[in-house]
Amino acid sequence: MTYLELLILAVSLTFDTFAVSVSGGISLPANVKMLRKASIIAFFGFFQAAYLFAGWFIGGKFANFIVEWDHWVAFGILAYLGGKMLFGAIGKKGECCNDELGRYNFLSWKRLAFLATATSIDAVAVGASMALLQIGAARIFVTVFFTFAATALASFIGLQGGRKLGCRIGNKAEMWGGVILILIGIKILIEHIVTFQ
Repeated sequence: MTYLELLILAVSLTFDTFAVSVSGGISLPANVKMLRKASIIAFFGFFQAAYLFAGWFIGGKFANFIVEWDHWVAFGILAYLGGKMLFGAIGKKGECCNDELGRYNFLSWKRLAFLATATSIDAVAVGASMALLQIGAARIFVTVFFTFAATALASFIGLQGGRKLGCRIGNKAEMWGGVILILIGIKILIEHIVTFQ
């Protein structure tokens, strides 16, 4: 995978964080300190990047055992996660963030850790698929950096614009994240089939 593709992959992982951050931005008090916002942003970025690396590290242990099917596994993982994000966003189309403010209480560290974990679980599977594709350590560290930076930026934009953007934008962003993951999975599969024909 090229560095541009790694960047696109990292960005695609941020859309669920963005959607949650939009909701969190609505629920945050107007007078919340910038330091608090910065810590929330760093929290989401760290969790996403750490889970991606953990998935790559763990996946690398099993890559040799399924080398013949690695492209199918990578495609399956990305297609499943993308579909889950896509249909999850469609399912929430009529919902309003204001009905769920308790779920997005960013002033509670316990709740914040739960939300950061929930939005980062997909990164474990993506990291594992990268290990199956034999993405090396140098590129994974670049991807981890991309993921941290992109997630932090997505969280910042979501928090800052939460009151103005509303739920509909968050759901659309989550939808596009799902579409991007599916397209990356298809690209991996096509490249492998064409290479080995």
